[in-house]
Amino acid sequence: MQKLNQLGPDIFLDLKFHDIPNIVKGGVSSAIALQGVRFLDVHALGGLEMMRAAAKARDEARGSKPSIPKLLAITILTSMDNTALRTVGIVGPASRRVVQLARLAQRAGMDGVVASPHEIRAVRRACGKDFLIVVPGIRPVLEGGSARGSRGKTDDQARVATPAEAIRAGADYLVIGRPITGAPDPEAAARAILEEISLALPRN
Repeated sequence: MQKLNQLGPDIFLDLKFHDIPNIVKGGVSSAIALQGVRFLDVHALGGLEMMRAAAKARDEARGSKPSIPKLLAITILTSMDNTALRTVGIVGPASRRVVQLARLAQRAGMDGVVASPHEIRAVRRACGKDFLIVVPGIRPVLEGGSARGSRGKTDDQARVATPAEAIRAGADYLVIGRPITGAPDPEAAARAILEEISLALPRN
């Protein structure tokens, strides 16, 4: 953590807390004390009281640090489709469950959610323009792809979109890992993704 902080970029501490409220409150309190953390996350499926405990830990830290990390709730993992959800007893389409969990997270005092690209617009309608939407499951267009919107490898992701699609849908932040770290030339891959994002951003 200290070495990462010294490099300059803000840190998304993706620990995915999911436990009883008191344990999560303690974990969030400890994580907030770390330097350089901009985002923390908990699982929305931990429930309303667990998320409220996390939000309480964040609020109690205000004033003790110059900046407090934003607290995000993970809705439904991007690796899960409707079939996978049914196997763990979650009934109904993923899109509906994501919006339900986003509303619960907002009620609990979360700053935003982590949701797949497929649910961005629905979450924005349900939770408003100031609620953060952080989006994993980003897969760039295949180089030289013949069909519009054809994508590269999805790996173990089930609900994906290109960087441009996610930005145009209203994502606030994109989480992009393996398309960069698994590329033959990670720097070139990152530059290409940044260019795609830049072209998709609205022009003033």
